[in-house]
Amino acid sequence: MLSSKAPRTMTHRLLAMGAVLTLGTLSLTACGGTSTATPGSASAEKVGVSLIVKTTTNPFFVSMQDGAKKAAAAEGVDLKLAAGKADGDEDTQIQAIENAISKGDKGILITPNGPSVVDALKKARDAGLFVIALDTPPDPADAADITFATDNFAAGELIGKWTAAQLGGEKATIALVDLFDDKVVSVDYNRDQGFLTGLGIDTVDVKKNGDEAKTGTYTGGKGGDYEIVGSQASQGAEDGGRTAMETLLAKNPDINVVYTINEPAAAGAFEALKAAGKEKDVLVVSVDGGCTGVNNVKSGVIGATAQQYPVKMAELGVKAIVELAKTGQKPANSAGLDFYNTGVELVTDKPADGIKSITTTEASDICWGK
Repeated sequence: MLSSKAPRTMTHRLLAMGAVLTLGTLSLTACGGTSTATPGSASAEKVGVSLIVKTTTNPFFVSMQDGAKKAAAAEGVDLKLAAGKADGDEDTQIQAIENAISKGDKGILITPNGPSVVDALKKARDAGLFVIALDTPPDPADAADITFATDNFAAGELIGKWTAAQLGGEKATIALVDLFDDKVVSVDYNRDQGFLTGLGIDTVDVKKNGDEAKTGTYTGGKGGDYEIVGSQASQGAEDGGRTAMETLLAKNPDINVVYTINEPAAAGAFEALKAAGKEKDVLVVSVDGGCTGVNNVKSGVIGATAQQYPVKMAELGVKAIVELAKTGQKPANSAGLDFYNTGVELVTDKPADGIKSITTTEASDICWGK
């Protein structure tokens, strides 16, 4: 989030709102030069940005903070950090948004914890702040000026396709370890529904978890029968993943496919499988691609993961707000999407024909965009 300590004139606001520029022409890597603006003008002053992440208990968001710090140091940005107390903590995020407004920040970078933050984001935009969502688009997506994120549906689809190929026609007895059961957020349903779509299961409504038929046939790979044992919320945490997996195993001990919302939840799910003596011949798949998660793929805890790049999201976000403050030029969405796609790669040491992937060695070199 950028801030300007000088008042913004109406002319400045009109210029900022009227300029449109794609990130391809934004020269984001060259935004850090010394300003030659007249002393005392808005462009001569240090730009203030507030980064508000979901939680710092998840290393994904810690890496995002590190990326923002690096970009802020390079750009001479006054960066403030805030985080929810836990994944889903909307109240703390709302307070951080209020603080950014009162401090006169130029912009906010946020990974929204839920729908309740939308009204606060509108208030920030009405106050003249530029709002960039990272990783998780708000609902509706236009509650932020732009989102820099993984295509979470595509990430889920990749691990679903890989799972179908590995099954080789065997029956899939599926456990879904999701994020929440008390609120709806896009990252949750996009990854879950992407996974089922990649596996070749009709999801009915891609924005709603759990409405698919619980038994039937999947069409991915060689195709075969499937049974969905159920879905359990994990809060995106390791202990939540373990509890969710224990609950699902109690329903059906013959689970052989485990989808998880992220790698901490996957690690917890594997602990439960191992404690039950069920870790062998179970395909555990996830999304994140952090260094720890990649090591878990290498060791066989996770069969495949979809790697995303939070450091890149944060760096691009900081630089975009600096560019906006200096020139009034705004970034644009990727073609055909309602966000800017920061990329995703399937990570596995068991590649499948026709599915592009990278090895754990390759993924370790770029985990989370370092």
